[in-house]
Amino acid sequence: MRVGFLFNHDQIHQVAHSLPVALAMAARADAPEVLLISTNTRMTAELRRLAGARIDAGELELVEPGLRSGVSRMLAGALDGLLPARKLLVYRDHLDLFRSLDALVVTEKTSLLLKTRYGLDGLRMVHTRHGAGDRAVGFDRASAGFDLVLVAGAKIRDRLIAEAGLDPARLEVVGYPKFDLDRFSEPSAPIFSNGRPTVLYNPHVSPHLSSWYRMGRSILDFFVGSDRYNLIFAPHIMLFERRFALSIDRFAIAFPGKIAARYRRAPNLHIDLGSPRSTDMSYTNAADIYLGDVSSQIYEFLLRPRPCLFADAHGIAWEDDPSYAHWRAGPVFRDAGRLGETLDRAVAEHADRYAPIQRAMFEQTFDLTDEPSSERAARAILTRFRAP
Repeated sequence: MRVGFLFNHDQIHQVAHSLPVALAMAARADAPEVLLISTNTRMTAELRRLAGARIDAGELELVEPGLRSGVSRMLAGALDGLLPARKLLVYRDHLDLFRSLDALVVTEKTSLLLKTRYGLDGLRMVHTRHGAGDRAVGFDRASAGFDLVLVAGAKIRDRLIAEAGLDPARLEVVGYPKFDLDRFSEPSAPIFSNGRPTVLYNPHVSPHLSSWYRMGRSILDFFVGSDRYNLIFAPHIMLFERRFALSIDRFAIAFPGKIAARYRRAPNLHIDLGSPRSTDMSYTNAADIYLGDVSSQIYEFLLRPRPCLFADAHGIAWEDDPSYAHWRAGPVFRDAGRLGETLDRAVAEHADRYAPIQRAMFEQTFDLTDEPSSERAARAILTRFRAP
């Protein structure tokens, strides 16, 4: 059996959601042939950072398909600054590679083009998803196009059945393989040593959802002037990837701008616009308080319940909206001028009010057992698709 794990994105944030499954699969006594398929140098560097020794030992194979045709290279060169052209063109240029696989494991949905556009109906496709958040875009009808969808727990399973129309027979609850990542990552050095509590500000990229475009710099200004808090500013890794940001679930465009020198100079601010530490839970593990909007990283932060607060830059009627269920984990503010008092409230009310809510949210989101999630996922794939 030949199983491919595709890493096809402009940035590295999805690697951690499927690489642990590939490593668990390759470590089995009955391991199939496991291929890591990387479509750009960023992905290759991250795969080697986390799994280089095992790749070099021949436990799994690293395949690096580039764009083959001159037309594809021309289109990618012309469009990549605006659209993820290379990400789409690689499918057409390597149909022979994808056709050679018994199963393809992916974290995103554009790969369904292999079935819908290029006719690879016999290729069994597995979706690991990337994150365990609440946004409606994660539960659209495209999910029903996969042969198997691996989910973290009951919350996602139930919404995929109800909203995406996914056949329950194509779902497997496996926990959250990203939580196994610390077995492969080096421990991170402390970021601050001044004894102050550290806040993680983690705004999303989508213009119609993110707090960055309307409130972000005011939030940074608050922390520059604070003698009480440190701040880790680690936004969604795609926020500063291009000159402008487009939302995919509802059309909107916004310009993230640049980070002023005064923020980079502030001794109590740590700014990370896209290093591996912004994707491997280094910051959700290190912070004392979470400040965000719609990122699924909130659920990774809740691995250990701690104070949270949420910036509502769009006047959302969120209380009964499942896309904002995570906002129950802490107070919500709409005016950056109220950030200080909301921080105080998040800390003061955490133990009695919000910690029990956070624990319930985490249990509903993640089905974790003594068996590592990555091993459960690998077993689910092989059980489903390996010939008897």
